[in-house]
Order: sequence, then structure tokens, then C-alpha cells
Amino acid sequence: MKMYAQWVWITLCMLLPTTALGGKVLVFPVDGSHWVNMNIIVEALHTRGHQITVVRHPDSWYIKESSPLYTSVTLEMDSGFNEDFMKAFLTKLLKIQREGRSAWAQFKLQLEQGQVGNKMNEKTSKMIAQLLGNKDLIQMLLDAQYDLVLTDPVSPIGMILAHYLKLPLVFNARWTTHGEGHFLIAPSPLSYVPQPGVEFSDKMSFFQRVLNVLVRGFSELYVVTSVIPHYDGLIKTHLGPDVDYRSLFQAADLWLMRVDFVFEFPRPTMPNVIYMGGFQCKPAKPLPEHLEEFVQSSGEHGVIIMSLGTLIGELPQDLSDAIAAAFAKLPQKVIWRHKGDKPAGLGNNTLLVDWMPQNDLLGHPKIKLFVAHGGTNGVQEALYHGVPILGVPLIFDQPDNLFKIESKGAGKIIDIFTMDEEIFYQGIQEVLTDPSYRMNMQRLSRLHRDTPMKPLDNALFWIEFVMRHKGAAHLRTESYKMPWYAYYSVDVILFLTGALLFSLLTALTLLRCFFNSLCKMKEKRE
Repeated sequence: MKMYAQWVWITLCMLLPTTALGGKVLVFPVDGSHWVNMNIIVEALHTRGHQITVVRHPDSWYIKESSPLYTSVTLEMDSGFNEDFMKAFLTKLLKIQREGRSAWAQFKLQLEQGQVGNKMNEKTSKMIAQLLGNKDLIQMLLDAQYDLVLTDPVSPIGMILAHYLKLPLVFNARWTTHGEGHFLIAPSPLSYVPQPGVEFSDKMSFFQRVLNVLVRGFSELYVVTSVIPHYDGLIKTHLGPDVDYRSLFQAADLWLMRVDFVFEFPRPTMPNVIYMGGFQCKPAKPLPEHLEEFVQSSGEHGVIIMSLGTLIGELPQDLSDAIAAAFAKLPQKVIWRHKGDKPAGLGNNTLLVDWMPQNDLLGHPKIKLFVAHGGTNGVQEALYHGVPILGVPLIFDQPDNLFKIESKGAGKIIDIFTMDEEIFYQGIQEVLTDPSYRMNMQRLSRLHRDTPMKPLDNALFWIEFVMRHKGAAHLRTESYKMPWYAYYSVDVILFLTGALLFSLLTALTLLRCFFNSLCKMKEKRE
């Protein structure tokens, strides 16, 4: 009886903290691969006894209306960010890039992305106005008494609503509506902090630094002319005349950054930035029977896996044919996540799949190489498991991600838009036969894993920290409230320069008067 009572007490002790500390979290996610990340945090918070409400759109294709993990609130207006839109947009971008690396092709690419971004910002601002105008929904959210808002700042909806509801705000982030998050909240000296997209390391030559500054200037111009105007009037109407677009991001209590400094180049950061790179990674589980059998059939040669992420499953047919022909020459077995028509010349060594357990495959000891597009999730999983990468970047941040891996000697990049069968084959052979690629990636893997706390546990601790303390204002700099001339000490420099000039002029005037007096005295004596 005594033993039974003891076990009851232990069970209650395990359950009581979870129940007592359970909070209410309002989640504003972004669909697609971003939701894959957010859902991991949602699941972990649910496991720890928190009540989760997820706000979604009617046209969501990843975020389900019903889930055992959360209660959903479906807005009335479509996001426009659905699967069909994304596939059509990406197909158009790929087509433009295949025209070559000319200045005209790059201009068309930037123009297309800018036009689509402008339309998305316009639509998002209308959604925010509609949301804040829905008094019944706003009252329901107020009555729920949430402890914080967890959102992805790629869309500003959750951020603006958090400020409207006066709730603590946590970002699951690397990117914001207008760029990489660090540039908005942390000092970013352009002498050694490369602008995303330029594909420079932190050791830049003079002309690279010139280009880095120019790219940053154009990025700022784009934000000022094409992003902020969509939201500034809306923000001032609903949040007050003293509030502006940038300050809302900078006032967030916590930034959970989906990178770490094993992957990222060293740079200044801030106390409220918590790094959780690889938080979605975990030890590999056993493969499904048919996949395990295929992997084991590779013998001593091992297996190559290829995936281009959740959005890009289908390549132009000539590219698919070239890739298939190159794979067919290899002694390794290949598992390729592929959609569309079966490539011509597909070898018996290649297995086409609609979906693959990517993390579990990367953790299998027979995997020799990962052919990847460079999405953050895939790169982090390869880094976690120590598998070298042959990168075929396509769009967005993928070239930048793969450049970081290549610069650390853990992978190689191939320009997919100029490659042919032979170039692809030689790229595979180089990464497979040169042991430095695997050694470097495994070194990065050891560094990444050697931490006092797992990235996901670290993220959960800080989310609950914000709940317990109703925010984390002590970690947030108030510098964003300073005018730009005060932030950069322009007024101080002008004041000190003026004081120095005044002192010099005063000294010169006094010296002049002194010499004049001497001259007059000399004239009188003569």
C-alpha cells in the first residue's frame, strides 16, 4: 500500500507542473515549409500542457482545420498563398533563371519577385484591416486571455495583432516580410556581415564590400518604397500615430532564430535572439520495410538521396532526364523524391518516390550524399547527421544557404540552370571521392550537437519564460525608439566637430589678438 501511494505521489508531481504552468498560446503561422517548422513547436508546446490556438486561412494547404494538437480559427479571407499559386510562381521563376545569368535575366527575376511581393503585401494589408475590423473575432481573442502570440514574421499579421491585443510577442524566424531578421534588430557592419543573396563570406575583398553596401542600399530602398507604404497607414490608424512598421518588429520580446553559428557566419547579435538551428532534427527512426530493403541492397557503395523540398517536386523534363542519366552511371543506389513524368534513361539503381522520410534517411549509415536544393530544413538535417551535400540551388535563400555549406568545405554547388549530365555526374563523383567533404560535414555535426541543451528545449524554455514573466522587455534594446541621427551618433559627432572647430577658431582668434598686440607694442617702442 505504501509503495502504491509513493507511485501516486510521483505521478502527481510529474503532472502538476505541466497542468499548473500550462498557458494559452495564439499562433499565426505561415503555410508551406514554414508550417512544418512551426508545427514542431506547436506539438512540443501541446505535449507540455499548453493550449494552442492556430489562426489559418480557408485556402491553407498544410495547416489543417482539425488537429488534436490545437484549436483552429479560420479567417474569412483567402491568403492567396496556396499551393497552386506557389507552384505557378516558382515555375515562372525557374523559367526566367534558365534564360541565363545575363543582367537582363537577373533584372527580370528581381522584377517578377518584386511584383509578386507587392501584390502579396497589398493583399496582406487588406486582410489585416478586415481582421482588425471584425469586432466579434477580436473580442473572442481578448476574452480567451492568451499569454502570448507566437508568429512567423514572414507575414506581419500576427505581429500587428499581438500589438493590437497588447500581448507578448515571440517570433519563430529567420526571415521577415522584407528580409533577414538580424538586419532589423542587431548591428550589422557591412564590412564583414554579408547581405543575403550576395554569396559572400565574412572575409570580403574591397570590391565585395562595395557591392555589399550597394545591395544593402537597394534593399533598403525596396523596403521604403514597396513594403512599408502598404502597412504604415494601417498601423497608425489602429495602433497609434507614434507607431511605425519597423518598430513593431523591433519591439518583439523574443526572436527564435532557425540558425546557429555552426551554419551562420559570426556577427553581432542581441540578448533577445535565441538560436535554435536544427531544432527540427532528431535521431533517425527505422525506415519503412521497403526502403530499408532498398538501402541494404546497395552493399558497400551506399545510397544517394535527392530532394528539392516541399514546393519543387517537378523539374523541366530535360533537367530530369540529365539527372536520371547521371544517376544511372553510378554504382550507388539512389532514392529521388520526384514528381511529374518518369525521366528518360532512368536506371535500375534509382527509386522514384512521392515522399521520403528525409531525416530518417539522412541518419542511416549507408547514406553517402544528399543532393539538395538548399532549403533551411534540409541543410540543417544534413548538418545534424553529418551527410555532405551536392547543392543545386533554385530560388529564394537557397543559394545563400548552400554557399555557407560550401565555404565550410562540407558541400559543393552546381548551377542547375547550366548543368548537363556530365557536369552533374562529375559533381557527384567529386563529393563522393574526396573525403574532405564528409570529414568537414561531420566536424560541423559534432560542433552543432555539442551544446548544453537541445535547440528545441532551449526554444521551449524561452517561450515559457515569456509566459511566466509576461514578456521579456529587459532583453530588448530600446534603441529603435531613437531617431536615426541619434542611433548613429550623427548629432554627437556634429556637436563635437562644432565644439572642436569653435575651440580652434577661438584659439586662432586669441593668438591673432596676441600677435596684434605684440606688433602694436613693437611699433610704439620704435
